[in-house]
Amino acid sequence: MNRIQKFFTQIKGLLVHRFFQVLLFIILGLFAYGLMFSNVKPERVQVELFKPAEQTIRSTKTVEDTYKTEQEKEEISKQVADVYSLKKEYAKNKVDLISSIFDSAIEVNKETDPDEDHKEDEDKKETVKTDAQKVSILKEKLTDEVNKNIEESVFLALVQADEDELKIAKDSTITAVNNVMSSRIAASDVENAKKKVVEELGYMSISGDMKKASTSLARTAIIQNVFFDKDKTEEQRRKAVESVEPIRILQGQIIVEENQLVDRDVYRQLELAGFLNTESTIYPYIGLLLFIFLTFAAFYYYFYYSVSKKDNKYNQLLIFSLVFILSMATMKTVSILADLKNSNLEYIFPGAMAAMLIKILLNDRLAVAMIILLGSYGTIIFNGDTPGNLDFSMGLYIIFGGLTAIILLSRPNFKSKVLVAGLLLSLINMAFVFSLIFIMDSHYTRMEYLYYASAAIGSGVGAAVLTMGLLPFFEAGFGILSSIKLIELANPNHPLLRKILIEAPGTYHHSVMVANLAESACEAIGSNGLLARVGSYYHDIGKTKRPHFFIENQMSEENPHDRLQPETSRDIIIAHAVDGGEMLRSHKFPKEIVDIAEQHHGTTLLKFFYHKAKKQDESTLEAAYRYPGPRAIMKEVAVIGIADSVEAAVRSMKHPTPEKIEELVSFIIQDRISDGQFDECDITMRELSIVKHSLCESLNGIFHSRIEYPEPDKLGQKVKE
Repeated sequence: MNRIQKFFTQIKGLLVHRFFQVLLFIILGLFAYGLMFSNVKPERVQVELFKPAEQTIRSTKTVEDTYKTEQEKEEISKQVADVYSLKKEYAKNKVDLISSIFDSAIEVNKETDPDEDHKEDEDKKETVKTDAQKVSILKEKLTDEVNKNIEESVFLALVQADEDELKIAKDSTITAVNNVMSSRIAASDVENAKKKVVEELGYMSISGDMKKASTSLARTAIIQNVFFDKDKTEEQRRKAVESVEPIRILQGQIIVEENQLVDRDVYRQLELAGFLNTESTIYPYIGLLLFIFLTFAAFYYYFYYSVSKKDNKYNQLLIFSLVFILSMATMKTVSILADLKNSNLEYIFPGAMAAMLIKILLNDRLAVAMIILLGSYGTIIFNGDTPGNLDFSMGLYIIFGGLTAIILLSRPNFKSKVLVAGLLLSLINMAFVFSLIFIMDSHYTRMEYLYYASAAIGSGVGAAVLTMGLLPFFEAGFGILSSIKLIELANPNHPLLRKILIEAPGTYHHSVMVANLAESACEAIGSNGLLARVGSYYHDIGKTKRPHFFIENQMSEENPHDRLQPETSRDIIIAHAVDGGEMLRSHKFPKEIVDIAEQHHGTTLLKFFYHKAKKQDESTLEAAYRYPGPRAIMKEVAVIGIADSVEAAVRSMKHPTPEKIEELVSFIIQDRISDGQFDECDITMRELSIVKHSLCESLNGIFHSRIEYPEPDKLGQKVKE
């Protein structure tokens, strides 16, 4: 493992230069491009006209079938019936004509027949007109066109009838013509319409000649009143054609099935879908290259501008790269196996593994980014049976599973239960797969449903198992202190913790108290509470070398420092920080825990022994009685140092009250600030105020006021009573 760690350390040294950072992203991009190259390669099929197809061919894109669309438009246009318009004015014109003829006849009769009073006048020279003359006068009142269409017998009947008879005939004829002409009369219906008007006039109560004349006039008036309307017909056909939806060959649609004869229509569809295009295209490759460039450019921007600590930045970059390479290689392997077995084996891909590893080793933000990246690339890699180059359902499956894993590991105490999270993830994966199947309305057998369920369960469990198996390698290779490692170190059965418990029980109790105080304070300011707790367990491990020289382990024994010189006591006390660091380092403890053991006192002054030495020798230097340090760098170390001093000081108080505790905590924090113990730590004054409030709350809960029990003899007396 040391060799691996050295190897990664050398790589991190190279990543200091921007050139190697860019080179790393280029390598990752080329790696991804190489894996996905075959998935975007345009498919070419071998088909011949009027020969059976060797395989089932589905369209890889949606394209309009213009030929079929035009055919459909022609069919729809032919089905539109011709539009005929009713000329309503024709009925009015014919009614007016009939009315004019009868009115003219009445006028002629009035003009040619003298009044009864003048018939006896012998001096009257004018005589009554003959019927022929009346007909001639009537014709003069009408137009030549009208005269031409009316029979001579009609004129004769009109001039021979009296006025009353003409009025009756006029009303009946107009009514009959109006009734018949108000309905639609096509060219083929004219004769029937004339018969109808004759039938209506058959019931008139007038003389035979007049009835015949009226019937003849009515028949003459009945004409075609419905005519073909070209403009409206064209408008209806245009609307019908516009309503035709374009006929498309849809993405995923089967154009030809295996062993089906490739006729001209199928051949034309294959050509439209691009399967017969022999010219090679580079657009899919350019698109893939652009897609990869955009994704890695975004990640480069994040790593270059967003991560502040250089060492942390390079650690994150290397871990992210390794997890990405591992996940992509696994994804491609599963894809190849799925293609070979011609099954939906891709659902077994443990995509959540990457999210779990990044979540545990780095942070939530990068874990989400990683799973989105893998989901995006998964739509391309798992496109085997999908028309086109993207399988969005698989991309959703990977992203959903990864986000679920991140949420599960974010719950309290779940970081130590990766396998439990994997089991829960399996159930959620199974539900999500079924939701996709039901949404797509796919119909499968029971065995196929069982297969999908097994694949989803395998994905969740596999992700958890791989995560647990790979975590130790990442932790050892990068010197990362993960939550799982911390929980492992917090086990009371750990050899060093048992050593403290057995050899220095007072120190053990003190460490547990400090752990409780430091954890709650660190969580209050957003720092790693678990690291603070575990670091507190081991911060005084060095005291196990000389446990009885520390007051918490002396019980009722005599204090050995009373017999020692101040400088000797100083060396023993100061040595516990140095010895603790060496012991932890020899047991391969993480660097963070070692730093806590060495730095929790910083360069503080051993005031008691310094003042004792000062009494003996005025020339004693203060620097000689300070811890060697270094001073706290991490916030967790600073908080543990404060909690260590506060716990010891409050424990030594006889009657601690909330006011005294708050005053003591404020004094210790202020003393460390004025002593410069936080100068190398990025903890703020606001955070120190929060730490103070948290420590006071915890201490008040521990050292709360208790009821005063009666003395033993008084208690016995009360019992007797």
